[in-house]
Amino acid sequence: MEKINRNDPCWCGSGKKYKKCHLPIEEKMMYYYNKGHIVPDLDLLKTPEEIEFIRKSADLNTAVLDAVAREIRAGMSTEEINTIVHEYTVSHGGIPAPLNYEGYPKSVCTSINNEICHGIPSKDIILKEGDIINVDVSTILDGYFSDASRMFCIGEIPENARKLVDVTAECVELGLAAAKPWGFLGDIGHAVNSHAIANGYSVVRDIGGHGIGLEFHEDPFVSFVSQPGTDMLLVPGMIFTIEPMVNEGTHKYTVDRKNGWTVRTKDNKLSAQIEYMVLITEDGPEVLTK
Repeated sequence: MEKINRNDPCWCGSGKKYKKCHLPIEEKMMYYYNKGHIVPDLDLLKTPEEIEFIRKSADLNTAVLDAVAREIRAGMSTEEINTIVHEYTVSHGGIPAPLNYEGYPKSVCTSINNEICHGIPSKDIILKEGDIINVDVSTILDGYFSDASRMFCIGEIPENARKLVDVTAECVELGLAAAKPWGFLGDIGHAVNSHAIANGYSVVRDIGGHGIGLEFHEDPFVSFVSQPGTDMLLVPGMIFTIEPMVNEGTHKYTVDRKNGWTVRTKDNKLSAQIEYMVLITEDGPEVLTK
């Protein structure tokens, strides 16, 4: 980037002078950098124009999850969920981001009970009373990416499953509350992990959240087992996911050898995940889709 004078238009396209827009942010980033902290590259800070396009993608992503929520029930196959996601997304001008991503064969991930993530929809997998399922929807609209997931409880579920889902929701909200501008990614992970452990659960360690917006997966990697005051500085303009995977038993997992995608708990106990996509602003975190 060429050197910008204080009175020049800001590089972000906001129309404001540099000194009134990103110069104070960059000076604050330099302060933290000089103190030895990890700071994001400027290209991780989304411009106002990019944020508006990402918001539209996120709105569609939310609408897709709402469409699933209206239809999901015992007796339906996970392939039917895939059809709902695909048809709604395409009919509203979007593209399901998972489809063909690194060879993934479907338009959504559907992970049931002991499946941590990346469950592949199938006409042979039928939802039944007592199941818990994570539906993970990711959308491309006009070239911009969004991502969120919800837990659905099928009918009456066992008390242990209900508690796991409830605590996972609490973990995400605590992580969100910790996502403060000029704080650190580690603050989020610490809030999540502390609450999970306090309830007798574990958090998956090496699968986490990610930056998103211009690509499906961007920097930074968002750990949910981190320490406060560590990892990347949270700077206004960053967009990433908060999506802890909370396990009833061990944090360890296996990956399906046949399909190469589905991640399951090693001890076959339950797992739950809820995903928010979050924008860091000067006033705090803003949830774009959940």
